[in-house]
Amino acid sequence: ALIMKRTGAWIAVRALEALGIRYTFGIPGVHNTELYDELNSSGLITPVLVTHEGGAAFMADGVSRTSEQTGTLVIVPAAGVTHAASGIGEAFLDGVPMLVICGGIRTDLDKRYQLHELDQHAFLRPLTKAAFLVSSHAEIAPTLFKAWEIAHSGEPGPVFIEIPVNLQMFPGEVGELPGPPVIARPQRTAAGDIRRAAEMLLGARHPGMFVGWGARAAVAQTRAIAEFLQAPVATTLQGLSAFSAAHPLHTGFSFGASAVPAARNAFADCDCLLAVGTRFAEIATGSFGVRVPENLIHVDINPMVFNANYPAAVVLEGDSAAVLDALLVELQRIGAARAADSGLHVRIQRDKDAYNAEWLRHDSGARVNPALFFNALRAAVPDDVIAVVDDGNHTYLTAELFPVRQARGLIVPTDFNCMGYAVPAAIGAKLANPDREVFAIVGDGAFTMTCMEIVSATRLDLGLIFFVFHDGELSQIAQAQEIPFNRKPCTALGAIDFSGVAIATGAEYLRVAANAEVSEAIARAREIAAGGRPVIVDLIVDYSKRTAFTLGAVKTNFRRFPLAQRLRLVTRAVKRRITG
Repeated sequence: ALIMKRTGAWIAVRALEALGIRYTFGIPGVHNTELYDELNSSGLITPVLVTHEGGAAFMADGVSRTSEQTGTLVIVPAAGVTHAASGIGEAFLDGVPMLVICGGIRTDLDKRYQLHELDQHAFLRPLTKAAFLVSSHAEIAPTLFKAWEIAHSGEPGPVFIEIPVNLQMFPGEVGELPGPPVIARPQRTAAGDIRRAAEMLLGARHPGMFVGWGARAAVAQTRAIAEFLQAPVATTLQGLSAFSAAHPLHTGFSFGASAVPAARNAFADCDCLLAVGTRFAEIATGSFGVRVPENLIHVDINPMVFNANYPAAVVLEGDSAAVLDALLVELQRIGAARAADSGLHVRIQRDKDAYNAEWLRHDSGARVNPALFFNALRAAVPDDVIAVVDDGNHTYLTAELFPVRQARGLIVPTDFNCMGYAVPAAIGAKLANPDREVFAIVGDGAFTMTCMEIVSATRLDLGLIFFVFHDGELSQIAQAQEIPFNRKPCTALGAIDFSGVAIATGAEYLRVAANAEVSEAIARAREIAAGGRPVIVDLIVDYSKRTAFTLGAVKTNFRRFPLAQRLRLVTRAVKRRITG
């Protein structure tokens, strides 16, 4: 066997090249300059400098969510890790693969209190699927390969690898690099369970489907089963792109009290639900306000999600595409496809049109009507556009008013719900998909968290559009404060002139203050972005009309309080309304 003497940095970069990594994100520091020097001479990997490691983690997330590449960080210990932690936590709760590579303090010194000395593993253990501390040159490549395999196996997530700086700098003995791992996509479900599920679906009068992020690679299968059963399809928030909104059976985000009318009505008498790649978490269910039928068939790769919130009649564990392939074969074997239900299709479309018309009738005064904006945007951009959405009121407006037509066509921070996601994640998405248009929808509050990251987009000549929903408040929370408190403490942002951000970051700036300006501004922004320049579109938006999600979630949460607490809250609200 061939034994070579190589630095740890050389070995690490060769391993990353073998794993198909094309970009790393982070900031060089004392403990990783060797890695950066080696990355700089790689012909395959481009290291990207960020303004903040939190942005690096969101960029890596955007790469992983929108492509087959693996988002990868190369950061410094301690401060780099704590800064990146928000994006690592987001990836962990949202099921997004990521490699978090960090320099480490020297392990060849008998000195304590070294610069950046901190137990990073204790800190990152709850935020990652696994954490490794490499202790020899021979371990580096196998550990990175193992980390990559863990990141992609089962329910994906981030994995942490600390490579001490002495191993990076100094040569050590290493054998030939092993071949990169191959991810198995198991289908662990017994044939009997597949048969029970198929019989249950065929026996149902009103079957429905609920698809989440875990179904994003099973688009053909979910579509085929939906058409076979003529079942309406709702998605989770994160799973918005898992089923095309152009399909006549698509109803929208969620299906309970917090859903749009198309979904609420189509699922009103659902007697058998096929749920794929969803955990039935709080947002997806409108604060657990959905009525799930007894005949629940739950498909997921992670067995921990079964029966957590809603008991399942049948659980089908495995990769969603593999499980649904088997289920479709069984459905076709034992039953006939239902004839296309044109009545259902017509009702869904009628409800969608009526909801849109209701929004357009809403008087937005001197501000921009969200539905008018999203209608104009949908008409302008191609079907394969990638929408990157932040966390806030604009999230639910996008979910309800912008139809997503392509898999991985919309990404959003969900269960961790981190503000500041969209600007950096859009940069990652564009790097991974240079031939697709990418835009961000970001509230003004979330924008102020990470807008300086546009510096990176300008430096990389990335034509991205950042639509900033500008209303001067943290409106999702302000709306939640208004009714119970009749006060809005700490949610007014104050005057921010976003043209200054454009000047500072080298982006173009367009201000849109009225409905009449919307279409022209979208066309101009796309033109600028096509030339490789980032654009900030400052949209003076009207948030006065509540989304179905906000109205439903508030009611659902209120109903769940004990009676005495409901009375207390109502009394306080009334008193404040009278006294001002």
